[in-house]
Amino acid sequence: MEYFSAQLPNGIRLVHQFIDSPVAHCGVIINTGSRDEAQNEQGLAHFIEHTIFKGTVKRKSFHILSRLEDVGGELNAYTTKEETALHASFLAEYYDRTMELFSDILINSTFPDQELKKEKDVIIDEINSYNDSPSELIYDDFEELIFKGHPIGRNILGTPENVKGFTREDIISFISKNYTADQLVICSVGNISGKRFLHLAQRYFSHFSTNTREFSRQKFISNSPKNVFLDKETFQSHCLIGGLAYDVQHANRIGLVLLNSVLGGQSGNSRLNLALRERNGIAYNLESSYTAYSDTGTITIYFGTDKVNLNKAITLIKREIKILQEKLLGNIQMSKAKKQLVGQLAMSQENHEDLMLTLGKSFLIYNKMDGLEVIYKKINAITPEQIRTIANEILDFDKLSMLIYK
Repeated sequence: MEYFSAQLPNGIRLVHQFIDSPVAHCGVIINTGSRDEAQNEQGLAHFIEHTIFKGTVKRKSFHILSRLEDVGGELNAYTTKEETALHASFLAEYYDRTMELFSDILINSTFPDQELKKEKDVIIDEINSYNDSPSELIYDDFEELIFKGHPIGRNILGTPENVKGFTREDIISFISKNYTADQLVICSVGNISGKRFLHLAQRYFSHFSTNTREFSRQKFISNSPKNVFLDKETFQSHCLIGGLAYDVQHANRIGLVLLNSVLGGQSGNSRLNLALRERNGIAYNLESSYTAYSDTGTITIYFGTDKVNLNKAITLIKREIKILQEKLLGNIQMSKAKKQLVGQLAMSQENHEDLMLTLGKSFLIYNKMDGLEVIYKKINAITPEQIRTIANEILDFDKLSMLIYK
């Protein structure tokens, strides 16, 4: 993959991929998420993501939203446990307009009190709606279970009590401490040259503060596996099985990505989908997921099923895991699994908005992005013995926890 990268004198990193398309995508990825909050700040990173669009020194909320929408563009944002992103999709002729808007939002946001009050009600509604979705809520409850007492275990949205109490001073303090130049990446995919992208970044972001982050994240050490049953009065039983996994820098990370794809990834021919849905017809919603954080990670298996089928589903999942722990994948199975994963990665890069965000996140973590050829070589080098070793290490039943909504 050929891309342009540079660093401004203040420490902000830039990465751009040229594409011959009328539509462009640009974003600012900040190495700050909910795990960087103090306990009394829970939900603040997400609150800032909402309110940073509510007014600047020279623009009101309406003018911020209209700046790109008036020319057919879209402005968006998201917050995770470890990052915050502001991003936009727009016609490539409006790069200047887009990057000026990002600069204004990041540097000159005023967080008016009347806008904060309105957005608190919006977010509390978001929290309440999330609590009505057990298939989503169970992931938050599970991370609170396995990361008990650690900031990474707290949910991203926060609590209504915390959200109600946030002030403009809380926001300014959090941004000053976390939104430092060394923690920002400006990423882009679109029809302009690297030289032009650099010029725009210099024009609009060179006056961003050169402060650097002065704290380190609290590392997660260990957990004690546990099984928890909660009475949620749901029609189905919802079950999540999982535990700790590799961090983003771990040598076996790509091996675990491949193992997860085989076990219960997004394809219909994953082992869990075949066992629970196709052969036994006892689960419609079913997936396994691997999430890597800066110092730890999680592997999870989720399914929803009729309550009478709960134990059978758990037994089938354990059986499939045990097979992966005891038997080597054959050459044909390994070849198919690798080709499938490479194909999925290649198709994901066809979505240029996803590619832009992936570029930004990769530079945030690794300060580079491997092309598909490099990734394919890494995937192709994985052996059946490595898959079995990873299955025994990460999916050891004695290390896994289970959360069930009855």
